[in-house]
Amino acid sequence: MLFRNYCAIISNFGSAKIENNMYPLKRNRRLRTNESIRSLVRETSISPNDFLVPLFVVEGKGVKEEIASMPNYFRYSLDLLEKEVKELWAMGLKSVLVFVKVPDNLKDNKGTEAVNAKGLMQRAVQTIKNVCPGMLVMTDVALDPYSSYGHDGIVEDGQILNDETVEVLAEMSVSHAEAGADFVAPSDMMDGRIMTIREALEDEGYINTGIMSYSAKYASAFYGPFRDALDSAPGFGDKKTYQMDFANRFEAITETQMDIDEGADIVMVKPGLCYLDIVREIRNEVDVPVAVYQVSGEYAMLKAAAEKGWLDHDAVMMEQLIAMKRAGANIIASYFAKDAVNLLG
Repeated sequence: MLFRNYCAIISNFGSAKIENNMYPLKRNRRLRTNESIRSLVRETSISPNDFLVPLFVVEGKGVKEEIASMPNYFRYSLDLLEKEVKELWAMGLKSVLVFVKVPDNLKDNKGTEAVNAKGLMQRAVQTIKNVCPGMLVMTDVALDPYSSYGHDGIVEDGQILNDETVEVLAEMSVSHAEAGADFVAPSDMMDGRIMTIREALEDEGYINTGIMSYSAKYASAFYGPFRDALDSAPGFGDKKTYQMDFANRFEAITETQMDIDEGADIVMVKPGLCYLDIVREIRNEVDVPVAVYQVSGEYAMLKAAAEKGWLDHDAVMMEQLIAMKRAGANIIASYFAKDAVNLLG
């Protein structure tokens, strides 16, 4: 009798499990039936408001140079920069990140040209603000474009000096603010530079100038085309004594939280696609906007593969951008910004 009762209990338990299974009442594919329903329930979307557009600026007039390792991406002289900025604004792209290619004769080991009030960066900021006052202008703050060594800091006996570099970065940031920059974007990864920059800006009355810190910038092999664009490759060694080891994860949280404590308004992860786990980790930990940089190597790889016919350019581009947004990025710095917005219509 006991055995029969036990068998009945087991049988009833199995029936209950079957009855509680919602199939076919619940079919997840109903929400994938056509594009209309897919777009209606889509969790993540991209718009022009998500993009920060990198701009490369050079001296000269009438210059629009395609970067060999970055197909369909260009360096602009100031006169043609005006046209490009107007085009971006008309497309709904309202934020730019400015980089400058400095002539070799102006490079040294002290960052002298970086703090020149009439330098190319300062004139580029003024040009953008004159032609499009509403454009949000962020400026790269690092010494590598100005360095005769191609490093992000002052070099002495083969070492990158931290504190001496930070003082120049602070002076450089104030110079950019004086020119009209809305945000400065320190990309150097020196220790303590955010607090020093914040204090320098405050002391000079630039209380509303923001800081977007490259908080988790990894020593990546994906930067090659960018260094071609600015002729800023290191003249010796590498950048591993200041950029992060790409094997590390928890360090990114530490670096980012320190930058926030020191006054960063926005934090960035760089590169993008291989570091989406870091984007999500940081998004889960902090309460400030998180940016991600889809770097030159990521851009160049897709362009090359698409040219060979190996990948569908537009489909892969949008998949990558959505992945970055889905991972938690509020802002995407991307060379694909115009391509993506054109595709979005």
